[in-house]
Amino acid sequence: MTRPKASVILSVYNRFDFLQLVLAGLEIQTEPDFEVIISDDGSHEAFINQLATLRAVSPLRISHNWHPDTGFLKNRILNVSIRSAQGAQLIFLDGDCIPHPAFVAEHLALGGPDRCLAGRRIDLSDRLTRQLTPVRVRQGVLQSPYTAIGQLIGFLTRRTFHFMNGLYVTNPLLRSYFNRKERGLLGANFSVMKADLEAINGFDERYNAPTFGEDSDVEFRLRLNGVKVIPVLNIAVTYHCHHKLLPRPEANRALYEHVVRESQAFTPYGLVQ
Repeated sequence: MTRPKASVILSVYNRFDFLQLVLAGLEIQTEPDFEVIISDDGSHEAFINQLATLRAVSPLRISHNWHPDTGFLKNRILNVSIRSAQGAQLIFLDGDCIPHPAFVAEHLALGGPDRCLAGRRIDLSDRLTRQLTPVRVRQGVLQSPYTAIGQLIGFLTRRTFHFMNGLYVTNPLLRSYFNRKERGLLGANFSVMKADLEAINGFDERYNAPTFGEDSDVEFRLRLNGVKVIPVLNIAVTYHCHHKLLPRPEANRALYEHVVRESQAFTPYGLVQ
């Protein structure tokens, strides 16, 4: 089997309902040459069985990396997925973020050596999230102007956030305008060449809480190694399914501050230990 152009590394933990929607979004990509690696931080048995059934009939090229649930060890399973990835470019996506049909194509078109593309997401309303099905995602309901109007109303009434992030633009002048400011890396939507991530030894596995470890740390070390973080707002678009906000403990702040003080791009706690 030939190597794909890209590997979409999809972080999941339970919520098979969301995963179905995300995979439906990946099925309608304008660029089909990619693999999907599901990076699973310990989902339960029912999820695993449902995923096995879906993989058997899916048109996508899907693999599944899983380890037992012993706490928040997302960085560890991400490194497993990086090691198994066949694509030269790695595109990271969260399991509750549905990609726009041009998502993979845009990451591939704009990425390359020493370039890390940092995308964003629009927060879908609770009502719209509950109305979504894989069939409706494949039909393009999220790109419908009627959906955009509903999201705008939700934004104006403060029921949803980041409305502008859901606008996909192709005009070069608008793209430049929307991305005129530097932005940080968001773990739910970014891409980087596998070689550039291997050069810093991947994710630091000491981070064990959902705060700094997945995005701020890897962004800092990529920059130290000469990789430029390039914003792709309104270009690499994703739609974030509504759910209750997870707690954001400060447990990793001291570790991140230590990493900044040391200023070493290569972590000894990553892909190779």
